[in-house]
Amino acid sequence: MNKLSDRVNRLGYSQTFVMSNKAREMKASGIDVISLTLGEPDFDVPDNIKQAAFDAINENYSHYSPVPGFLELREAIAYKLKRDNNLEYKPSQICVSNGAKQAIINVLAAIINDGDEVILPNPYWVSYDEMVKMMGGNSVMLPTSYVTDFKITAEQLEEAITDKTKAVLFSSPCNPSGGYYTYDELKSIAKVVAKYPHVTIISDEIYEYINYETKTTSIAQFPEVYEQTAVINGMSKAFAMTGWRIGYSACPEWLAKACEKVQGQMTSGANTVAQRASIVALKTDPSEYKYMIDAFKVRRDLVYDLMKEIPGFKVVLPKAAFYFFPDISHYIGKTLDGVEIKDSDDFAMFILENAHVGCVGGVSFGSPECIRFSYAASEEDLREAMKRMKDLLDKFN
Repeated sequence: MNKLSDRVNRLGYSQTFVMSNKAREMKASGIDVISLTLGEPDFDVPDNIKQAAFDAINENYSHYSPVPGFLELREAIAYKLKRDNNLEYKPSQICVSNGAKQAIINVLAAIINDGDEVILPNPYWVSYDEMVKMMGGNSVMLPTSYVTDFKITAEQLEEAITDKTKAVLFSSPCNPSGGYYTYDELKSIAKVVAKYPHVTIISDEIYEYINYETKTTSIAQFPEVYEQTAVINGMSKAFAMTGWRIGYSACPEWLAKACEKVQGQMTSGANTVAQRASIVALKTDPSEYKYMIDAFKVRRDLVYDLMKEIPGFKVVLPKAAFYFFPDISHYIGKTLDGVEIKDSDDFAMFILENAHVGCVGGVSFGSPECIRFSYAASEEDLREAMKRMKDLLDKFN
């Protein structure tokens, strides 16, 4: 007798954590592994944010907050959305959650019925498809490639929308590709979605600040889809607050109330100390934290130059976030040192076991021909990781 539910049995484990755990195990056994698996800034939380947390503890913010978050934090989020994105949201339209991941789950739980379809442009963040499964929905994948900078077109999207479509879920800037949709591209997508009022856009903008070219556009800026859009963001990436678990959604009133209802029955309000610290982070001018983005850009340029020299890698220069997502289809179907490479997961494991460099295969991102590397690591480690992979793969070319 299987005691687990069918719903749980349908879920897979996060390949990101599978590979990072494997890298940790190898390192614990004495192997010199360089892990470029996790999407986590390697900076410490800025001092003014830490001080705000100390102040919150001393001021006894140790009791439950309102389910959607402290009013002062929701006001700070509304201020940030206006300042940085030219978006008008009232605090009542904002729900603060335990990370941006829960914010997405809240929205999906609020709108998805069994059998509903959610469109996912490939590649997508590993958890999107699993979240859709958890809610009883079905994912509809739209393929892209490095040739199109891993982006769909409005025409592709329109062809995929049916009566069963309930949502379009994507990240811009994108994890794992490091690309983002331009103003004109989002405008075209918005025009399509506006024709279908039964479709909700879930726009994951967690990497918004880590952009090396220009400010990113939120699709919620287009009036025709404002009432159809849930904006997802949080504190993890730009403020190096991954462990503080503060994310949020900004939605039309009908959806915000539904998210609050879902969260009220799951976790209630998010960590109170982290909420108070987030108020300070959001009210601070973003330029105060730009040193992290500047460092990421230096590392990006370094890795790009080195990765182009690795045989069999087709590399696109990422414009945002802190990932590379090279196409390694050159190796798929080959046998390397007696190991059959059926897909990029096999290739990622081969790299880990033979070059001692941890990365994540692209199968769980919806792109089995690619692998993801995080460059949120020291320049020394990045140089060594690229050298190890080049030295290994030179043998097979």
